[in-house]
Parts: sequence; structure tokens; C-alpha cells
Amino acid sequence: MTISQTAANAPADPMSSVEALIEGLASVGYIASRRIATALYMAVKLEKPILVEGSAGVGKTELALSTAKLLGLPLIRMQCYEGLDESKALYEWKYGKQLLYTQILKDRMGEALADAADMDEAMVRLHGMGDLFYSEPFLEPRPLMRALKEDDGCVLLIDEIDKSDEAFEAFLLEVLSAYQVSVPELGVLKAKTPPLVFLTSNNVRDLGDALKRRCLHLHIPLPEAALEERIVASRVPGIEAKLTRELVAFVQSLRTMDLRKAPSISETVDWARALVLLHADSLGADVVRDTLNVILKFEQDIAAVEPQVVELLHKR
Repeated sequence: MTISQTAANAPADPMSSVEALIEGLASVGYIASRRIATALYMAVKLEKPILVEGSAGVGKTELALSTAKLLGLPLIRMQCYEGLDESKALYEWKYGKQLLYTQILKDRMGEALADAADMDEAMVRLHGMGDLFYSEPFLEPRPLMRALKEDDGCVLLIDEIDKSDEAFEAFLLEVLSAYQVSVPELGVLKAKTPPLVFLTSNNVRDLGDALKRRCLHLHIPLPEAALEERIVASRVPGIEAKLTRELVAFVQSLRTMDLRKAPSISETVDWARALVLLHADSLGADVVRDTLNVILKFEQDIAAVEPQVVELLHKR
């Protein structure tokens, strides 16, 4: 679906109210609870970053992707990892280009300095040439700077912030509080239009209070059955309502068990697509056993569930 088609299907102004935002997100395939839509509505209107927490697969990243699609804004994504630093997140200098220009100027250096009155004047001229190499033409912007340089705004997704180091988390504070960054060679660069910032966390580690203070907080839990059925119906066109009810009920039962990794929404949707691919119109013990690897990611969980498949099916 193109942005223009999305805009045609969405409300005229999806940010006019929480209800309009729920409807707008649904038009781009994201079924949002009122809590999710309210948090997003406030983040947009207050120009505040939003920290989205929850277990893997509940739709944190998808919320940012769907919001960008709904609002017709470019999405800039920065995937966090241990060891991520300023040069990978903000900017780095184009050293190859600087070296090339240095070689070009080297041949003309004598000509440029030939009429210098003394050594002091020659040094001043050399210093001016050096400054040229630390200007914007030699700058390679990384995700944070690219987001700040988008004149009409964008959606900035800082994905899995909990995987980065505490030092990088502290570095982000200026961006999140003032939508600006300080570059020693260029000064302060401030966004013309503040980006809509999403930070996601799987709670691998606790985030600092300073970062949390700068953000609105949203926790996305595993959905209740009715909401999960709507999500599956939206994500898997053509699936039978009976099959949707049965597979969601089965997944909900699995989440009550002591599993190493309970299935999340993404696994439910993947399972629904797999069942449609196999032309299943209802859940039976055999088809469940054959496809357990789609919703359970650890062999010990599969081994624990397999003997109970018939019993779980009868509990629906």
C-alpha cells in the first residue's frame, strides 16, 4: 500500500482525537488498544519521545513503522547494540574524501603560500585550509543527525535501547530533551521540525531515570483474546473466523504454562499464516503438533507442550 493509498483510507486528520488515531492505525494494519493510541496521541501533541516497553513480539517496533506510514513521514531506524557509539549513531567524517582533497591541495600548497609575508601568515592560511575539511560537505550523517536534518520531520525509531551501553544512553539525553546535538567542529545542530521519537525496550536491562524522565512511557502487554483475534484478522486476510478463535484460544492457553518463551503476538500471526498455507480450516491435534515449532522457539517448550496438545484443545 502506498502512502497516498494509506492517506485515502485513513481519517482526514488521524491526530484530531484518540478515536481518530485508533481508526487511522487500523487503516494501516495496526490494531491499537485505547491505551496505546492515547500514549501515541500525547507523544505527538506534546512533542515528547515515547519509550515503548514489553516482551519481544508484542508490536513495539511495528507501532513506529505503522505511525510513519499513517502520518506519511520518512522512517529513520537506529538498531542499538552493545558498543554502539557516537560515530555510528550521530556522524563521522568522510576520511577518504578528506584524504583525496588533501592530495589535490598538496600540489597547490606552494602556490597558495608563495606570497605570504611571513611564517605567521602562512600558518594562518594553512589553518583556514584545515577548517575546510571539517565542514558539512565532509560530514557523513548517521541516523540521529539525519533525523534532526529532516526539515519536515520524520519518525525516529531507536530500537532496543536496552541493548546499548549506559554511556550511549547518557549521550542520547541532549537529543531527547532539546532535539539537538553538539558537534565540536560545527557547533549545535537543532532540528527545524522535531522528529517523533520511539524508543523500544525488551527490558534486557533497567534504563536510567534521566532517560525515562524525558519520555512518555508505554508498556504493551500480551493482548486479551478479543484484541488478539482482531490483530490476526487484520494481519492474515482471508482466515476463517472459526480458525482464528481456535488458534487464539490455544495460544492464550499456552501463555498460562511455565514455558521458557511464551508465544507473543508475532508468533500468533506467523502461526495463523502457516495454518492458512496448509489449508487448515480448524485446529486438530495432528496439525498442532506439526506446527508447534512456529509458535514455540525452544525444543524444551515443544517437548513440554506436545503431550498436552489434546488436553489444551479441549480447554478452548
